[in-house]
Amino acid sequence: MMFKRFLLHVGVGLTPALFAAQITANVETRLAPARFPTRFIAFFHVIWVILRKDLRVLLRQPANIAATLLPPIGFLLVNALGAAAVGRNPVALVTLDQGARGRQMAQIIHNADVFRITDATPARARILLNDVDVAAIITIPADFTQRVNDHLNAPITVIVNNLNLDFTNDIRRSVPDAITQFYQAQGQSSPIKVTLQETDLRHRDVELFQYNVLPTILLLLMISGLINGGLSTAREWESRTVKELLLSPVSHGAIITGKVLAGFVITFLLGTLVLLLGYALGWTQPEGIYWLSALLTIALVSLFSAGLGVAIGAALRRVQVVIAVSINISIYLFFLAGGIGVLAFEPTWLQNIAAFVPLTYGRHALEQAIFYSASDQFALDMAVLALSALLAIGLGVFSMRRGITS
Repeated sequence: MMFKRFLLHVGVGLTPALFAAQITANVETRLAPARFPTRFIAFFHVIWVILRKDLRVLLRQPANIAATLLPPIGFLLVNALGAAAVGRNPVALVTLDQGARGRQMAQIIHNADVFRITDATPARARILLNDVDVAAIITIPADFTQRVNDHLNAPITVIVNNLNLDFTNDIRRSVPDAITQFYQAQGQSSPIKVTLQETDLRHRDVELFQYNVLPTILLLLMISGLINGGLSTAREWESRTVKELLLSPVSHGAIITGKVLAGFVITFLLGTLVLLLGYALGWTQPEGIYWLSALLTIALVSLFSAGLGVAIGAALRRVQVVIAVSINISIYLFFLAGGIGVLAFEPTWLQNIAAFVPLTYGRHALEQAIFYSASDQFALDMAVLALSALLAIGLGVFSMRRGITS
């Protein structure tokens, strides 16, 4: 009994013989007499032993943790830099007119929320443009107020550095929009009658960086499930502990279930932690019951990736190979599901491919739950994710059984 209790509390560092002895000792004790409830309890006890052992091993492998976290963090940093670069264009504003209309026009440009404004003199603005510190110079002329009051043309000069078509087009669209707002603010005294009315399809505006956080979370879930599920399986062959597992009087189903659950638990907890961190930072803010929708989506994607990871680990049986293949598969699925873009605006061929990628439905479900508090196509998303998870687990079972029998 003392030897049995010692084995029950052994963690990482089990030799192959001791780990097999742990399972054997516990299972043999619980299989006598061989009744259905006893076998049922023993089955889940074996799952728990394998799950606990794999979790401890995985959590004490810094290289594996780095392989899981670094790619999503890299994508997140790229998204942050890209959003900062294209979200608001840097421009120099030269206000030569200090009259009422000139100041009003300058204030409208400041409030347009599409520019990063640097107020400057003409000479300073030219230096900023030449040094590529700004993408354009917007100049309000000295006689702007007088010309507006006299109902004359009141041109605003825009000098654009067209080094990048994205910057150039944004400025070309934004300046006329600011001028339109200026005339609309004049009301009945405006020589140009302008009425602006906006009807939003969504009740919430989502920043570009926020919009790209959710695909990055899905990438994290895929890498975590594939690497952790794959490594917990491949390590058994690489360290030859699979032989001891086969010699122990436990069902193959319990072994496989324990492997899948180990990858699932780590991935789900990691996804939930990132979701909570995003909530604290204001990036992801589901409300009410949509917390459950978001967590269910994370759970199904985690189960899908863990099952697929077990299949890859049983097929490849080498830790380093599993890491490389898992990262590559995750990134390919990430981009085939639309990546950091808006899938509806992507080329038709990519949309057709994305329809067969489970991450597409996980992304849609997360967007609806976290950004828009909606359940649009929720049943379809959950059905596809659940079916994909079952197929991935089935593939993992097949690959594991094939590896065990061979």
